[in-house]
Amino acid sequence: MRFERLDPPPGEDELPEALPSPFDEGPPHPLAARAAALLVRELTESEPNPREGKMWGVLVARAPDGVIGWLRAFSGQLDGRWHAFGAAPPVFGVVAREGIEGPGAARVAAMVALREAVAAEQEAVAARKRLSALEVVQADARAQLTARHAQARAARQAARPSANAAEAAVLDAESRAQKAERRRVLQEQAEARAEALAPVEAHEARLRGLDAERQAECAALMRALLDTYVLHNVLGETSTLRALFAPQEPPSGAGDCAAPKLLNAARAQGLRPLALTELWWGPPPPGGGRVHGRFYPACRSKCGPLLPFLMRGLNVAEPRSVVRPAPEGLQLAYADPWIWVVDKPAGLLSVPGRGPARADCVEARVRAAVPEATGPLLVHRLDEDTSGLLLVALDAATHRALQRQFLDRSVQKTYVAWVQGRVQGGAGTIDLALRPDYDDRPRQVHDARGGRPATTHWRVLAQDTDRTLVELRPVTGRTHQLRVHAAHPLGLNAPIVGDRLYGHAGPRLLLHAAALEFTHPVTGARLRLESPAPFAAGQRNFG
Repeated sequence: MRFERLDPPPGEDELPEALPSPFDEGPPHPLAARAAALLVRELTESEPNPREGKMWGVLVARAPDGVIGWLRAFSGQLDGRWHAFGAAPPVFGVVAREGIEGPGAARVAAMVALREAVAAEQEAVAARKRLSALEVVQADARAQLTARHAQARAARQAARPSANAAEAAVLDAESRAQKAERRRVLQEQAEARAEALAPVEAHEARLRGLDAERQAECAALMRALLDTYVLHNVLGETSTLRALFAPQEPPSGAGDCAAPKLLNAARAQGLRPLALTELWWGPPPPGGGRVHGRFYPACRSKCGPLLPFLMRGLNVAEPRSVVRPAPEGLQLAYADPWIWVVDKPAGLLSVPGRGPARADCVEARVRAAVPEATGPLLVHRLDEDTSGLLLVALDAATHRALQRQFLDRSVQKTYVAWVQGRVQGGAGTIDLALRPDYDDRPRQVHDARGGRPATTHWRVLAQDTDRTLVELRPVTGRTHQLRVHAAHPLGLNAPIVGDRLYGHAGPRLLLHAAALEFTHPVTGARLRLESPAPFAAGQRNFG
């Protein structure tokens, strides 16, 4: 690894007061840009037309003797090698990895070979051929039986109008005999097929067992490899890669990006980081999204949990972001480079409806405001008639991370609503399974057997003469869950005021998404955002 002196050395007034955040958008710090220009010159001289696109990073740092220089690193491997070009080494322990990877790969290869040998066993191949031949013969026999019976049935139907009692009895007996014959043939075929199928199923069970063993071995091998990634920060703290991503497993390639390599190497050499940046060099990846020579912030999905740990103990500036205007006609309750929280008005769709007349929606307005955004954007939805907080991810990786939080139910949503009538009791929980009303979409109905589980916690906030203000906290996220749980006799037995589907139509549905709490997938901060309901002024005491 090369620590290369910056010459001429920068003056003290050129040094940043704090390490600029690796998640910064926009141009890099001038010191990092200066080091990047030196790297680009080296890359251009060594390979003017790179065949492989690669993310490179540079870190400007101060050595213990005061010298200011820079380190280089690449993401993943370069031409199949972990060590190349004087770059920072990988985060994992090389000796430990070699002791795991080689034997582990040999074990997996042996398991694959065994599986292939078992799959090709002559006896098993012959059993499958016998089963296939039997199925062809049986299908032909059933077709002939069906045709013969159909012909006989047609003859009976033609004879019945003129048949006397004795003749009708004969016809009935013939019909019963043919039904009995069909049952007997089908039973005999089932028994013959079961006999032929038994060795095939036994062989397939062996293959499934081998597949399960190989998958378990691969998972164990991957866990062992991930545990060779040991990270250190200037506070002397140590963590494995898996611990930083727990309870999920790290995504593929986590820990191999340029930024964690640079920060880990700087700590090992006693260097104090001053400025860091990453740029793409070479052709774009197969999925696109990278441009030769352009600077990029640290990746969200792989580096989000790692870099805050590696930078702990350093003076790090808050991430800078490119300021974007709010979507036309929408208010933002929160905005950063990765996430927007839209305060949606009632009457606006979350996603496009059917036909051009219903194309206007939150998704379309966000897409128009941020054309470079990737992924599905909306992490969840609100009904057209519901107002309040709606979470939007501006890139695919952030969307996936937030979706996982919804799936593991770590996102907390709080709604307020006026419901018709005076609700009995102060608080409770509603468990009513829901499914679509197939005869009257988009309505949902309670179905204890065929519905999907749906749970809502509720408490009373205020009451007046003929209605009740309630806080609703859904545990699940079924379509129209809160509206059905409020209106159903087994729920609150009090439809939400203005509910045209489950109660009585009004000027608007008095249901508002008032609070949203989640963990920021990039910064790791737990965020809680609130939006007072426009129809519940003075009653903002949810929490």
